[in-house]
Amino acid sequence: MKNRYIRKALFAGLFSCACIACDDLADPVMEELDVARAYTPTALTAMIRNLTSIELTWKTRPDVDHYVVEFSQDSLAFSSIIRTVTVKPDELPLLEPFGSETRYSARVKAVSAVGAADSKWAEVTIATAMENIFLPIEDGAIDKASVTLTWPANSEVTHFLINPGAVRRDITEEEVTAGTATITDLSEATRYTVTLYNAAKQRGQVAFETLVDGTPVHPEDDLAAFIAAAAPDEVLVLYPGEYKVSTGAININKAISIRGLYPYDKPVVHVQFALQPGSGNVTVANLNMDGTFTATEGTPETSLDYAFVHSASGSYGTLTVTGCEIHDYVKSLASGASSVVAEIPGISFDNCVVTNIQTVSADFIDFRGAYVASVTLTNSTFNKCAPGRDFIRLDASGLSGTGKTSAVVIDHCTLYEVSNTQDRIVYVRFVNNTLDIRNTLIAATDGYYTNQSASSQPNCNNNNYFNAVGFYTDAYVTAAKIDQSGNYTTADPGFADAAAGDFTISNQSLIDRAVGDPRWRD
Repeated sequence: MKNRYIRKALFAGLFSCACIACDDLADPVMEELDVARAYTPTALTAMIRNLTSIELTWKTRPDVDHYVVEFSQDSLAFSSIIRTVTVKPDELPLLEPFGSETRYSARVKAVSAVGAADSKWAEVTIATAMENIFLPIEDGAIDKASVTLTWPANSEVTHFLINPGAVRRDITEEEVTAGTATITDLSEATRYTVTLYNAAKQRGQVAFETLVDGTPVHPEDDLAAFIAAAAPDEVLVLYPGEYKVSTGAININKAISIRGLYPYDKPVVHVQFALQPGSGNVTVANLNMDGTFTATEGTPETSLDYAFVHSASGSYGTLTVTGCEIHDYVKSLASGASSVVAEIPGISFDNCVVTNIQTVSADFIDFRGAYVASVTLTNSTFNKCAPGRDFIRLDASGLSGTGKTSAVVIDHCTLYEVSNTQDRIVYVRFVNNTLDIRNTLIAATDGYYTNQSASSQPNCNNNNYFNAVGFYTDAYVTAAKIDQSGNYTTADPGFADAAAGDFTISNQSLIDRAVGDPRWRD
């Protein structure tokens, strides 16, 4: 027993000596490697800003005095350096302008602040986009047969290419010096694209629509009477001002185009357009449609139910709405009652701003008994619409079992506080429907795409959801169909003043990716 205690004591003593020896021999902890060369910059990334400028960023280190950046016009060959820039760590990101439609390479090395040798190069390559030196088209610069375009004076430019028609129009020396030219001999009511060139190199592109020649209508005229008297396919051109209709509703029973004269000075119409069977194709453009309505002077103001309504069963043409401001209607933007069993080939809204559609006992775009082959929303903003209701409802209740298909497209739109109480954006029950939502910014809503079993899985691409988790998770509805693309983001767009309806975004990544209504990225 005594020997056993002696052996334990000896073992403990030997172990203590071994530990002390290990502590004496162990190297001290290295806080930083002592190297003869500065570290090569890491996380080097290149982005294109404003079409032709290259922005470089990388991780900086406290032991670096500055960085040297070299650019070459090739793909990582660096055979001919065209620009060298010295950058301090606190001067990142680096933004440098270059030519358009050209591939460039950049390499970065660190110069030590503690006497170490320069680092090795970090390299990246990127191509600039097509530049656009056109200045915004001024109010009044577009007429029925002409347009006046401007660009920075004394720029290197040679000619325009005008489409449709692929017409070349040379630029004079005087026009180059002034930075302005008027293109004539255009056709009315035609959408043109004009491309600006310097020899073979493109320098800008602009799209516009010439004014229309039609029957003039003035604010003192009876708009309902003009529409009733119009011939099929006639174009009514509304001059700026405020139009009031005694009943608030105007029936449309023919193919017709109702257009504001100037896109920048929209006539205000307090009206509900009630389409009738057999109406044919209807176009409404450049109007300010105000749902507030006063029947006679001095009576209380009320609000109209619908901006557009398909009133009865039967066949219709397309409804095309472009360049309009639409606001303050009680029920729906476009609708057909449950009892209306109609066929409508297409409804589209482009370049519109739609605000405060209250959806009282209705949905925003609401067709329950009618068949709508396609609903297309592009380049538009929808603000405070469909509170507590679905955004697009194509119910198939009047045409169920007919085998009809329906397509919904939402592209380059901004949706703010839309269907914001856990409601659906797309509720479509026609068989084999397609739902495409792309390049769209959805913000400030508890809505989600859909949980309707008959609705297809939405095809999503390049969307951004800010404070809108129901579109990429099943946070609200277990069976919700969400964005499965894998290429969406959830960034803060940095709206200028959302409460006032100014959705100009400041998030450069969203600007570069062209997400949302284009009007808010300019």
